[in-house]
Amino acid sequence: MRPLKDPYAIAWTSIRLANLWVETQMVVAYRVLGMVGIWSVTEAEKRRMIEEKTPAFVESATAASIAILRARNPADIMEAAMQPIERKAKSNRRRLAKRGFAK
Repeated sequence: MRPLKDPYAIAWTSIRLANLWVETQMVVAYRVLGMVGIWSVTEAEKRRMIEEKTPAFVESATAASIAILRARNPADIMEAAMQPIERKAKSNRRRLAKRGFAK
């Protein structure tokens, strides 16, 4: 773990947060394009986009809580909180990107 005095810890966390924002926006775009018939998505995607949120946020809150209880620095706590959401967003983006345009 990086010490709090490490100036790069906050910068690296900010970069990861920006990357997470881009990943989530791409997933939203694929799903919206799918709802209007431009992108190929399954019917289960509408249900999936709602059902996946709660487990990801619970995992995120749990990871952050554990990091807090272990007296980690703020950057490590933020990274612990981001990791489950980051993993889910990346897998969703990859899965949806493979589907391509609707035919």
